[in-house]
Amino acid sequence: MFNFAWRWLVAASLASVRKRARTRHLALSLVPLSLSASLAHADALPVEKTLPTVTVNATSNQSVTDALPVIDANQPGSVETVTREQFDNWNITTTDDVLKYLPNLAVRKRFTGDLNAIIAVRGTSNAQSARGLVYADGLLLSNLLGNRFSFGPRWSMVSPSEIEQVDVIYGPFSALYPGNSLGATVLIRTRMPKAFEAEADVKTFTQHFDLFGVNQNFNGTETSASIGDRIGKFSYRLGVNHLDNTGQPMSYATLAQSATPAKPGEIPVTGTFRYNDQTGKPTIVTGIRGEGIQHTVQDQFKLKLQYDFTPALQGGFTLGYWHQTYNSQTSTYLRDANGNPVYSGRVNLDGNSYAIPAATFAPSLGQNENWLYGASLKTRNATGWNGEAVASYYNISNSVARTANSGIPGNGPGSVIFGDGTGWKTLDLRGTYTPHSAQAGLTSHWLSVGYHYDNYFLNNQSYATSNWRDGPATSFANAFQGKTQTQALYAQDAWRFLPRWKMVYGGRYESWQAYDGLQAMPGTTLRFAGASEQHFSPKASLSFDVTNDLTLRASVGQAWRFPTVSELFQGQINGSAIVNNNPNLKPEDALSKELTAEWAHWNGLFRFSLFQDDVKNTIFSQTDTSVIPNVTNFQNIGRVRSRGFESSYQGQNVWLPGLDLLASVAYTQSKIIANPQNPASVGKYFYRIPLWRANLAATYHFDERAAATLAARYSGRQYNTLDNIDTNPNVYGGTSSYFVADAKFTFKPTKHSEIGIGVDNLFDARYFVYHPYPGRTFYLEAKLHM
Repeated sequence: MFNFAWRWLVAASLASVRKRARTRHLALSLVPLSLSASLAHADALPVEKTLPTVTVNATSNQSVTDALPVIDANQPGSVETVTREQFDNWNITTTDDVLKYLPNLAVRKRFTGDLNAIIAVRGTSNAQSARGLVYADGLLLSNLLGNRFSFGPRWSMVSPSEIEQVDVIYGPFSALYPGNSLGATVLIRTRMPKAFEAEADVKTFTQHFDLFGVNQNFNGTETSASIGDRIGKFSYRLGVNHLDNTGQPMSYATLAQSATPAKPGEIPVTGTFRYNDQTGKPTIVTGIRGEGIQHTVQDQFKLKLQYDFTPALQGGFTLGYWHQTYNSQTSTYLRDANGNPVYSGRVNLDGNSYAIPAATFAPSLGQNENWLYGASLKTRNATGWNGEAVASYYNISNSVARTANSGIPGNGPGSVIFGDGTGWKTLDLRGTYTPHSAQAGLTSHWLSVGYHYDNYFLNNQSYATSNWRDGPATSFANAFQGKTQTQALYAQDAWRFLPRWKMVYGGRYESWQAYDGLQAMPGTTLRFAGASEQHFSPKASLSFDVTNDLTLRASVGQAWRFPTVSELFQGQINGSAIVNNNPNLKPEDALSKELTAEWAHWNGLFRFSLFQDDVKNTIFSQTDTSVIPNVTNFQNIGRVRSRGFESSYQGQNVWLPGLDLLASVAYTQSKIIANPQNPASVGKYFYRIPLWRANLAATYHFDERAAATLAARYSGRQYNTLDNIDTNPNVYGGTSSYFVADAKFTFKPTKHSEIGIGVDNLFDARYFVYHPYPGRTFYLEAKLHM
């Protein structure tokens, strides 16, 4: 089957070579892809490759790490890379923006400063946060405490100004990463100074937003500064970042059109807006609710230290601090006969009766304080054995969320939720072996073996308060807590068994358990029995170098994605029964396959991939319609199948000197194959997986001082319901198809200064992914560095 697929791919001429590490010159960008192979058997290849000379120095002033690629050249799956040279010419405010033009990938960023910026890739939607991994210098930033919108990666622990390169690994084909890699694994590498350096960067941005009576500008700023140096064997980098932004309205209060005549005594009101909702039903907008217009202030402090004990032994320490405050403002559009605002109660609108719940326009605010501690010790020998140990601890030391009981202005009764002491710990131990070129001959092995440990712990407690803005907690309302722990052993071998053939194979054994889960409310505490699972995940990849520029690869891998703490334990008590959570969830069982052609041509790098993910027991929040009354909670969906293709290209000096291009087109068909709890969803498209995605970013360098970028993002038809009843997608509550164009001009007046002027959503498209997304946004940036 693989030989047939390869012949088809070659005949179609849709092939590409994955760029492993992109630098300023195209020739150097090919080095990481072929480095390992050329070290082992350069003399054995029948056709010689001409590569630039790569010198690896190991002196007291330069570690071996500086000369080695960040991404393993023996990755068994597709990898996409974006470098600082590229994204410096884009409109970047937060770290997740760095991924905005990568193939078949989107980040759920509703506004600048959005904490719910979740990765969506291939058959993983932007509501499945536990299917993505994000690492910064080996430290885990993924918030695997849950699997929904509110568990996005902690992007804010990394400032865009400190990033050197980002690699995205598609699919769970590597044994080095846990089953959460089912979607994608993002590896962020930050830069360390080689000499004294200092930098200051100031951005300001503004958007105009017009929808349902809101017609105004929303503004923000982002400021960062850093200083660093390398002194002998010691290097450090200290950075700070401050973000202050107000986003456009996120959520609107709506009512379905009523057919019930108003009754005497109900308050006549006016001021509403009308539209047909995502299912085509007449709907009335009564105001801004929920998250409302959110003003967020975020501050980051980051200290990174490195010390070279020997030329090949390096230790590192990272301390990260991130603090956020937010204030979500709401408003009612309802006005009585005297023009006074109406916040709740029964009202008479156009002669029909409506009920406005007290909490409809309830505002909220909160703050949280986060600490990241990381330590590493690793060797970096060019050949032979290397070892690496990385430990991290992420601590949410202070988390307070306050919500009013009603929308009436003031500081009246409300609720307060504390999440202090929540967080996670990780430990990774890895050994790798790189063969010596003089001894490898035709047969070479690159080995990786390792151990992984993680521990996630969640503790939320809710109380009533008489003053929702700043009052102390009074009566206890409810609480939930729980823990999960995973230990894993893995091994992987990249075996070059013929001059042009390579197999990467391995496996990962994981032992998972959930424990200490409980739900509590006044007078009642219910504890959950522990759960445990043990599974082995085999992986294999076979590649063939058709020529020096064309490589074909077939990959297959199994992955187990274990339930998170909140999927298992977060919920509430109704009498003596637990609702909204599911302590009996099974892990997701995925079998992923990929056929890829990689081709170096036209001053760039092409990739074409066919992929398919078959996932049994997909964990998703849905309504079980097979029981009466219906139950809505996290459930296992029998089987979801996602298949499609990706084509991508990255090139420099394309068509004319100075023009760099990044382009991709992807198609994904994700369907529910089996779902006993909700039969109406079988055969329908899965939640929020667009059929088509396309990205384009073209940067023209006029000279060394000036560059201009034009870019575009397209997302096709997708659904916001499992049974696909949202047939009117381009409205609030729906999921639009959208085309968004961006632009930026960058100019360097002097050697140490830079000015950027940019715009996102150039044509001011109004589009929705349930929430309305930003309108046309202008950016102005000034940067000083030395």
